[in-house]
Amino acid sequence: MRFAIYQDSHIGGRASNQDRMGYCFTREALLMLLADGMGGHQNGEIAAALTLQTMGALFRERATPDISDPSVMLDELIYAAHQSLLAYRATHRLPDTPRTTIVACLVQHGQAWWAHCGDSRLYWLRGGRILSRTVDHSHIERLVALGRVSPHERANHPERNKLYNCVGAPTLPQIDKAPPARLQSGDQLLLCSDGLWSSIREHELAYRLSVAPLEQSVPELVRQAAHAGGKTGDNVTALAVTWLDDLHDPGESSLMTDALPNDRVITSIHPSGS
Repeated sequence: MRFAIYQDSHIGGRASNQDRMGYCFTREALLMLLADGMGGHQNGEIAAALTLQTMGALFRERATPDISDPSVMLDELIYAAHQSLLAYRATHRLPDTPRTTIVACLVQHGQAWWAHCGDSRLYWLRGGRILSRTVDHSHIERLVALGRVSPHERANHPERNKLYNCVGAPTLPQIDKAPPARLQSGDQLLLCSDGLWSSIREHELAYRLSVAPLEQSVPELVRQAAHAGGKTGDNVTALAVTWLDDLHDPGESSLMTDALPNDRVITSIHPSGS
């Protein structure tokens, strides 16, 4: 595999940053994760961190070096994270379970699979155009789908932050999965929290990613969204990858996994206690 990857986060106007992002890869498979701890519930930052740690650990165990069924694996990753949050509540005798959104993407053999719970998004982009994105599990998206609210009202609607699906709720999360996408060289995948997508128009987001390297475009988008949010703005987090093939100039910032041993896993997700 050849790809370029970059991630960045900003606290915004909040007292703490409850967003978490990270990735793991072997020579054949790449897993990207982004979680946004739910501030309306206790310990949102713990929910997001524990979700990433649980999912990253399971990927490191199963990717040998690829995943036999990526779609099933996404289910198993999210359900494992859910169970870890329930166990955390029981161990610490909390009155409520910490909760978080999650968006996950697994790339393998030139294809991408993704799944999400909540309103953290994934965008699939090609040449500055959005080919697909996840649909938020939110009350406002239901209103838009029913035609009761205009899509242009999403950003400022008073019920825009009401979610009906997450990891850590009393019921099992509803996992929304996309069919596998065949990637072309130069395609980009962006995972982001609502602090980013709610502050930057989609066409601008797509354009910015297409005209500059990720190490420049991703932090610029994060800073712009944080500035737009101001003193009351949400946490802003983004993780993006550009897929590259043998015919594409990989550039200095890209990674090539061909030389990795079959049992080697590279990760940016810190284990519990670190």
